[in-house]
Amino acid sequence: MKNFGCLLKAGLISLVVSCTLSSRTQANSISSDINNFNKINSVSQLSDVSIDGWKFKTLQALAKNFNCVNDSYKNHELTNQKLTRYQFAARLNTCIASINQLIINNDYAAIDQETLTAIQRLQREFSAELNVFENRINLLETKVEQLKSQQFSPHVELEGEVIFAVTGVAGKQKAKTTNKPINDNLVLSNRVRLTLESSFTGKDKLQVRLQGSNTPELEDVTGTKMANLGFDGDDDNEVELDEIEYRFPLGKETRMTLYALGGGLGDLVPSIHPLYSGSGDGSISTFGRENPIRRQGGGVGVGISHNLNNAANFSLGYIASNADDSEKGIFSSPNGVISQLTLEPTKTTALSFTYVYSHNNLNTGTGSELTRDPFNDQANSITANSFGAEAAWQINPTISLGGRIGFIHAETEDLPTDANATISTWAVLLTLKDIGKEGSFAGFVFGQPPKVTHNSFGGVFEDKDTSLHLEAFYHFPITDNLAITPGLFMITSPEHDHSNDSIYVGTVRTTFTF
Repeated sequence: MKNFGCLLKAGLISLVVSCTLSSRTQANSISSDINNFNKINSVSQLSDVSIDGWKFKTLQALAKNFNCVNDSYKNHELTNQKLTRYQFAARLNTCIASINQLIINNDYAAIDQETLTAIQRLQREFSAELNVFENRINLLETKVEQLKSQQFSPHVELEGEVIFAVTGVAGKQKAKTTNKPINDNLVLSNRVRLTLESSFTGKDKLQVRLQGSNTPELEDVTGTKMANLGFDGDDDNEVELDEIEYRFPLGKETRMTLYALGGGLGDLVPSIHPLYSGSGDGSISTFGRENPIRRQGGGVGVGISHNLNNAANFSLGYIASNADDSEKGIFSSPNGVISQLTLEPTKTTALSFTYVYSHNNLNTGTGSELTRDPFNDQANSITANSFGAEAAWQINPTISLGGRIGFIHAETEDLPTDANATISTWAVLLTLKDIGKEGSFAGFVFGQPPKVTHNSFGGVFEDKDTSLHLEAFYHFPITDNLAITPGLFMITSPEHDHSNDSIYVGTVRTTFTF
């Protein structure tokens, strides 16, 4: 390599070509067209560039030596006799960028004095056109930076989820009856969700969801809500507006959530068992998805979530079922308030403590019939204070163990003598990750659905026995957009009554996402 005393790592070729070269001899690596270009006088600044002229041939030689040929010009000489000055300048600019990169990478082997002189001459000849390119690039970069700072997303994204499920139920008879057998026919059902997502600032999210489904509640078949699937909802496949949600930041660590439709108390606070909570990819049962005390209310709502630090979050939310009714208003019942403190003291452990206040919202969709109304349908105003705690422990990369408990203390407000009842629930969760394939997991749920353990109305309004929920499911992703989840769960002594035979529910849920 020749001695380039002042050739430095620079991104601007104009600076490079101004350096003085101290080589004793001239290199002959560029074609003879470059050797003779100084003998030809400059053409007018307004003329096109002929493919027979020294400028074009010089650029051809540079393009060949530095591999900066633009495909759009590869066969130009076969179809045209001339290039416009801007076409030529565009190709020249590409070659200059390639040579700049060689200089940045300390690769000077192919760059000699004659090459630099040729480039310098071409730059002088086309300085006006090259300046136009530079100005346009600077303007474009400025606009890109402006868009990045605004973080504005004018587009709307469409996402979808389609569930096909084959479900069967087995058992001798329906709960709460002695002579009605369970229909054990297999059922093929579906659920379709189409979601439109958009953003106004890049940090917020507006979500509008449409849904159509014909997956029945198995309470109709089994006589108990304890047997309900986690993805049910029978509306005869009529597509309807199912959810309107808007999330936006109030600060670096604070986020606000608004539900104009379809919100739930559990949606306003974090879950430390996210693998179980999804209806399309989590537990196959309603009971397995989340702590039942978080299911006391749905409709229009507002929530705020604040990260106290990297390991603690506090969330607060409110839900009202009839907020859109002008005769009742936002604060009319049924309604509910939820608050939750979520802690992650280590990378492998998580804890949450939940409080819920609800009015006429005892129905969790998972417990016995008594838990929906412990007061014999005599009270029209029932308030409830609920307390829950959950824990999750990542034992190793494969095994996770979790658990939850919940207590509901319900009281009447409109009876001559105030009555009260206590409802309890608990569950243990075991997760085995990446079993058979990365991204798959097996989930196991063992617990007690909500049960009335005490009632001032008397023992007849208490659940006398104990039902147990035993569930196993396996979520297996076939592709990024297709997963199959076979699962089975059993309810012993349905409705907390030993006289009821066990009920078995099995399903194969196939979930498509796009």
